[in-house]
Amino acid sequence: MTKWPVTVNPSILAADVGRLTEEAQRLEAAGADGIHIDVMDGHFVPNLAFSPQSVAAINRATNLFLDVHLMMYNPYDYIEPFIQAGADRVIFHFEATEDVEDTLDYIRRCNIQAGLAFRPETSESLIPRFLPYCDVVLLMTVSPGFGGQSFMPEILPKIQFVRETCNKLGIRQAGKIIKPEESGNPLSPPFSIEVDGGIDKKNAELCVHAGANQLVAGSYVFRQEDLRQAIASLRVGGVA
Repeated sequence: MTKWPVTVNPSILAADVGRLTEEAQRLEAAGADGIHIDVMDGHFVPNLAFSPQSVAAINRATNLFLDVHLMMYNPYDYIEPFIQAGADRVIFHFEATEDVEDTLDYIRRCNIQAGLAFRPETSESLIPRFLPYCDVVLLMTVSPGFGGQSFMPEILPKIQFVRETCNKLGIRQAGKIIKPEESGNPLSPPFSIEVDGGIDKKNAELCVHAGANQLVAGSYVFRQEDLRQAIASLRVGGVA
């Protein structure tokens, strides 16, 4: 079976937000693949966090990939400010808008990656129809809105379902559809499945085994004295 590297995008929500740019630089020095930035509006989730200005400050401080996760209603209205601020990917929630396909299309027409996130309670049966329209699916492994929550192992079958669906339909990187019999082409990277919430060294391996190839980890990374070691401990080999 083809092995794929696992990317780690630490969540800066768990960092010292009073030293946002310095924390971003620490992550880059520690070998992170990107920075996950949770944007919260206080309505879709009961918390407030970050703004386009925050993203712009992080962007000025680092060359890392900026993975912007909108936990907010009406995400379409806020895409442009975050792209202008430096987002390399914008992920929004399926549950936050009725204009899912139009929002995904708009993000991709802006020449950045588009992603769709799903709460733990949202049925996996709703996911397959959107796979060809996005670059990544983000499966929440906690209830969105707060850091430091415990990982929900009941999401593992959902990860496996999405990966098996992608393989069955021949959906590969960036939502590209190829013939199912060609889906094992080693030159065609797998469709990206990102997991977010309570990720640590132990459950990261379970997520990767189930089919995830991108990990978001906040508290686990920032609680360690050695950021580089913490990030490396999460980066286990994945299977396409």
